[in-house]
Amino acid sequence: MSTFAKMAMTSSLTPTSTTTTLSIFFSLFLILGVAISQTEARAFFVFGDSLVDSGNNNYLATTARADSPPYGIDYPTRRATGRFSNGLNIPDIIQQIGSSESPLPYLSPELNGQRLLVGANFASAGIGILNDTGIQFINIVRIPQQLEYFRQYQSRVSALIGEESTKQLINQALVLMTLGGNDFVNNYYLVPNSARSRQYALPDYVPFLISEYRKILMRVYNLGARRVLVTGTGPLGCVPAELAQRSRNGECAVELQQAAALFNPQLTQMLQDLNSELGSNIFIAANTQQMHIDFITNPQAYGFITSKVACCGQGPYNGLGLCTPLSNLCPNRDLYAFWDPFHPSERANKIIVQQIMTGSSEYMNPMNLSTILAMDSMA
Repeated sequence: MSTFAKMAMTSSLTPTSTTTTLSIFFSLFLILGVAISQTEARAFFVFGDSLVDSGNNNYLATTARADSPPYGIDYPTRRATGRFSNGLNIPDIIQQIGSSESPLPYLSPELNGQRLLVGANFASAGIGILNDTGIQFINIVRIPQQLEYFRQYQSRVSALIGEESTKQLINQALVLMTLGGNDFVNNYYLVPNSARSRQYALPDYVPFLISEYRKILMRVYNLGARRVLVTGTGPLGCVPAELAQRSRNGECAVELQQAAALFNPQLTQMLQDLNSELGSNIFIAANTQQMHIDFITNPQAYGFITSKVACCGQGPYNGLGLCTPLSNLCPNRDLYAFWDPFHPSERANKIIVQQIMTGSSEYMNPMNLSTILAMDSMA
């Protein structure tokens, strides 16, 4: 086993001195970047919701958009791009490790020619595992349509480089899938006595979601994906939006925390079962709930002054409404774990990606992403 692979499997983030920790990991990022860039570049495909949407909703008539300031205030262009972040989101940071070019939104008119070979981002803010999740946003790209776009993408690339080369590109690609949070926040718990909460008790709703998610993942597999990183939900009851609506003294909302506590272990088990059935580690589970909990419960250890108050927003915890030019805006986004009422700041996203890349088995199952990339480079 290479030194790179050993390093990937043994490194993990611990809340020691913030300056030391971050300097170590940014150095590690450079090392990983060099190692990965020495391998053949691989395409990157992204499916999911607002945590990973890079701007598809900009091209849709929907309220689920992040296309105006102060979104993007710390992005390289200093402009709102459709990312629900002050700067880079999780796919951007993952892609930066191996290359400087993030895949474009699939709906972008610029996604053509050689840019297609980089990959594509199909994610759309507001969507969930279920098709009735996010109905209030009306015109969003639900997961069946995202997968249909993936099929169309392959046809477009086949016309460019041929069917066999396209199959190889897809088989060797990295896929990121982020779903589930909206099925609770924007469905089950959206309103009191929602249709889904009347239909299912929570202990029955979660297995239903998992069974539907399994179908989605098998569809991704049947479309050729062979390395699929699947993130769980964060601690849903601890985001500023839920604190503003449900918390009296800053404590996390119990019901939503219970939902996340049920969903994430069942998701990991389902992925393990799928890998066993397929005879290969196709699906990689990222315990993003624990990654968030680390800096939510001890924000100062990670250099944040707060994990309760959003940088951009209004009302209690800056957790009400949308982030707009009229919102309260913190002067230093790096000091806040949450950028807006629902989404991590760019710096929090970097901490999450650090754990995805090098985290221990507490965070990544069956192995972290840098180990997988190292193994693939030696195959």
